[in-house]
Amino acid sequence: MNSKNFSQPTCPIARGVACVGDSWSILILRDAAMGIRRFDEFRKGLGIAPTILTRRLAALTDEGLLEKHRYSERPPRDEYVLTDAGRDFLPVLVMIGAWGQKYRGGGRIARYVDAETGRDIRAKVVDAETGAEIGSRAFKVIEPE
Repeated sequence: MNSKNFSQPTCPIARGVACVGDSWSILILRDAAMGIRRFDEFRKGLGIAPTILTRRLAALTDEGLLEKHRYSERPPRDEYVLTDAGRDFLPVLVMIGAWGQKYRGGGRIARYVDAETGRDIRAKVVDAETGAEIGSRAFKVIEPE
């Protein structure tokens, strides 16, 4: 992708990547979707430096993907929970995981399974209007007028 197309302000992909286009942010959202809420849990699970984690949590909160809730006044402690926008990112995470499993899946790799059935989740994105799998048909971008 050339930088001219990437920087187009009307591009929804560019806008989305601007919110979560960093691997730490995506991994924080993954962990939040799995029930992690507290700073120390994120830090320990990700092995991330506290300064980087602080910046990423603030950015995800500013972008409306996480909400900060105070759970202790003394000492002051907050936890981070997914907003509707954060929960709506879950299918994107699963699709990134499906791609990673297919193209970067050498050796041992985790699987996503349905919590009720225990069966592997086989992610697929379809167009709600036509039912066609995204990627199976050509599409075009129409710029706003």
